[in-house]
Amino acid sequence: MPNDAPSADPEHVLRVHDGARWHRLPAPHGANLRRVLLRHELSPYTRWTRRLNCGGRGLCATCGVRFDGDAPPPRHWHDRLAARFGYPRLSCQIAVDRPLAVRLLPDKIIWGRRA
Repeated sequence: MPNDAPSADPEHVLRVHDGARWHRLPAPHGANLRRVLLRHELSPYTRWTRRLNCGGRGLCATCGVRFDGDAPPPRHWHDRLAARFGYPRLSCQIAVDRPLAVRLLPDKIIWGRRA
């Protein structure tokens, strides 16, 4: 007999647009969005910031993404500011708590220059 009880660790589906096409990625509930993207070789960084970033501590704002539709609420001070003023959200500070549609930003401005 199949077990219809919900899993203790449900998975969500992320739809991620890389600038050219959409990808569908599985993500465990509570997973860090930045880590999920990197695990699936979809970097939130530009070619310049792949090596020059804060490593997911929410300090440099180089891992910014945009959401199509419903986005998780910001919890980190830097991400709260980004959300408040309409800047890209910090993928390193987003916990996947629902299915999400995410757009990577291949043509973004980093440190005053277009990357």
